[in-house]
Amino acid sequence: MSEEKVLIFDTTLRDGEQSPGASLSIAEKLEIAQQLAVLGVDIIEAGFPVSSPTQFEATKLVAEQVAGPTIAGLARANEGDIEAAGKAITPAKKKRIHTFIATSPVHMEHKLKKSSDEVLKMAVNAVKFARTIVDDVEFSPEDACRSEMSFLIEILAAVIEAGATTLNIPDTVGYILPYEYGQIIARLKSDVPGIDKCIISTHCHNDLGMAVANSLAGVRNGARQIECAVNGMGERAGNAALEEVVMGIRTRPDFFATQSTGGLSTNINTKEIYRTSQLVSQLTGFVIQPNKAIVGANAFAHESGVHVDGILKERTTYEIMTAESIGLGGSRMVLGRHTGRHGFTDRCKQLGFKLNKQEIEHAYKRFLEIADKKKEVFDEDLAAIINEEIHVVEHVFELEYLHVASGTGTLPTASVKMKAKNETKQAAACGDGPVDAAYEAIRQATGLSPKLDNYTIRAITSGKEALGEATVRISDDGRTFIGRGISTDIIEASAKAYVDAINRMVAAKGGTAEMKAEL
Repeated sequence: MSEEKVLIFDTTLRDGEQSPGASLSIAEKLEIAQQLAVLGVDIIEAGFPVSSPTQFEATKLVAEQVAGPTIAGLARANEGDIEAAGKAITPAKKKRIHTFIATSPVHMEHKLKKSSDEVLKMAVNAVKFARTIVDDVEFSPEDACRSEMSFLIEILAAVIEAGATTLNIPDTVGYILPYEYGQIIARLKSDVPGIDKCIISTHCHNDLGMAVANSLAGVRNGARQIECAVNGMGERAGNAALEEVVMGIRTRPDFFATQSTGGLSTNINTKEIYRTSQLVSQLTGFVIQPNKAIVGANAFAHESGVHVDGILKERTTYEIMTAESIGLGGSRMVLGRHTGRHGFTDRCKQLGFKLNKQEIEHAYKRFLEIADKKKEVFDEDLAAIINEEIHVVEHVFELEYLHVASGTGTLPTASVKMKAKNETKQAAACGDGPVDAAYEAIRQATGLSPKLDNYTIRAITSGKEALGEATVRISDDGRTFIGRGISTDIIEASAKAYVDAINRMVAAKGGTAEMKAEL
């Protein structure tokens, strides 16, 4: 038996953008759409063209410039909407019109103020008109899950006869629960005449936190398209999260295998999930919660000593998928008060420290003292503990003098005087900013040019005379070195941190003679 494909219909640019405060420019919509194509989504709902000139232009631009996925435009069940959607998606090689009308009693009575017979007629006419423009027409009975089943079956049968190719069953208000939603899909698949000619789709909202569970329940019962959004964006509590439904199907093939199919899969390149998630977050300004499934900062992080020990022995003890599978470099071990000795020792090795048993015990004791005061101990803190408590590094280079000039409309410049034993050397340099200029001057004065991998600055005290702590991570010949500097002047703290890292690099290379000769 072969696998069946579940199509991924991404509505980040339409329903996702309807999240309050998530307005995207045309250029930003295009950038996201291009990444969605790289991700491998099957259908991109590019917008609601009739709603505004910007929506129309954005949809049209996506249709013109994004190859691969089918490009869909949303339209209410009237000719004006459908015509606008058709014009916007005309440039696309593969195009779809997605038309909808509400079918629940509460919507028909209070919003549409129409009878069920009128709604059915509008739905049929809309699908027929859409089919004069495109061959691929999707129909959605809005608020399907609160609609009367008999009417839902009747209207779906009618639109199939009118030419609909995809039937979407929306849980518009996030009201339904997984078992119920699965039963609705199963009932429709069984009782709607001609439904075997169509693809059944899910579109679930997350008001009760059930969007992903409902979507997967729908798939289990015969749906073969999932409408979803990156990071679960959407109105109110959002839509089913693309990354969660995709990884749910990928991680649990056993659950979806039946007597008629060997399992389910999608066309998504999962290694692009994290990149896509970050892009959407950055462009919309919606921060991803740390404990968000799949793409949250803590999704592959482990602190508990028991968990860390298990992960280091066999990854599958506490991870059901790999960080690499979504495009991350690997799991992140968070060091904290619950981290055991095994996790601490392993992280020390990863940072390049080779410690004997006595040194490990000494450093681990100090680590626990720090961890009791801080919620999370960073790599930089760990390096400082080891360097302070165990490795006494001779300071080959000392920063004797630093002067930096920068400001609006001026080129940042820095001059330094470096001392090595009895020799001194001065240097001046320009840079993109005051810190960059200072670092370039230090490189010239020392004759060393390690790669700067990371730079951070943070306040470690409060008040107007707060101390700033700068931390830098440099690398040379595959080895990493971390330096720190503290000062009430953040530029001085930054320079001190860079010099400290260089001194540690020099010490690790086994002596000072070679380095002193370069001054």
